[in-house]
Amino acid sequence: MTEPLVIFPDVERLVVEHLKNRPELAGVLVDNRTPPDFDGTQKAVLVSRAGGVWVEDIHLDQPLVDLEVYGPDKPTAHTVATAARTALFTVRGTTFGTAYVTDITEVDGPRWLPDHLHAAASRYLSTARLSIRPA
Repeated sequence: MTEPLVIFPDVERLVVEHLKNRPELAGVLVDNRTPPDFDGTQKAVLVSRAGGVWVEDIHLDQPLVDLEVYGPDKPTAHTVATAARTALFTVRGTTFGTAYVTDITEVDGPRWLPDHLHAAASRYLSTARLSIRPA
């Protein structure tokens, strides 16, 4: 007997769509890519899948997701990073297409990480592990 094909959700799009509708992030660019005019000083949350694993016997995807958070200065970037951190935890219990987010765990909280590509940037990085089942 053949198991049904597993269709993995686009976890980057799942997180982007969830965060960009959160009131704590009003006025913040949330996406998985930078706009053409990005110089690192805008308030922004950039979402990237950083790895993770599929646990086949329990049909659970556990992607790692990085949030790169930018602001015009370090205090502003930190404020946006903590707002994004809070907002991301509200993804637990939500459905996105065929994916249901059962849990979220912070792997690495916001930490200062200078951006050497954008000299004026203030950036924090955090990583979370989501647990996702087919809906």
